[in-house]
Amino acid sequence: MKNKIVLVLLSGLFLLTTCTKDQAGPYGCFQEDVLPIFVSNCTMSGCHNSKDKRGGYDLSNYEGIMKGIKAKHPLSSEIYNTIKGKNPSMPAKPYSKLSSSDVNMIKLWINMGARNTFNCKSCDTTNFGYSGRVKGIMQSWCVGCHNSGNSGGGFNLSDYNGLIKAIPDNKLLGSIKHSAGFSPMPQTGGLVSQCEITAIEKWIANGYRNN
Repeated sequence: MKNKIVLVLLSGLFLLTTCTKDQAGPYGCFQEDVLPIFVSNCTMSGCHNSKDKRGGYDLSNYEGIMKGIKAKHPLSSEIYNTIKGKNPSMPAKPYSKLSSSDVNMIKLWINMGARNTFNCKSCDTTNFGYSGRVKGIMQSWCVGCHNSGNSGGGFNLSDYNGLIKAIPDNKLLGSIKHSAGFSPMPQTGGLVSQCEITAIEKWIANGYRNN
């Protein structure tokens, strides 16, 4: 009986280590939760992208971000210390500071080991409304460069009226899918997941209503 208990415990430990190797869910997933925060808020022209590398940092990918992160130690991580608090030094003005939820997400990810995790969530194929799904995708990936104060490419994607102007001629879908002939979005790193692209496609196909 004792041997069986030990075997069960070892089996559980094995499953835990293998199942969590590439997943951090339900929160703190790098590709789905953390990378979009950096791409949308830190990789604008002249900032921390693969071309400009302001301060020596390229925050458009995992390897670049990890140069300023100490896994499991957010308070010892240079990047985290620049974004936390009431008056953070980053993002630099005139850009807005990160929301408290974004800061907490990055802190949680660091505490969990700052792994390059992905596919942490199941793909929801039923929710593709604007307010409940599409707006959040835009906020995560696009609004840092496409907002009312900085309408990159002439598009403000921070609200419904601005977003629908990018739909004709397949501009929005062509850009987020990185299709030939379109300016890829985000330009500086990361790629919107196929699950999120499908949600946007369904929303557009159903008349892109403000629902």
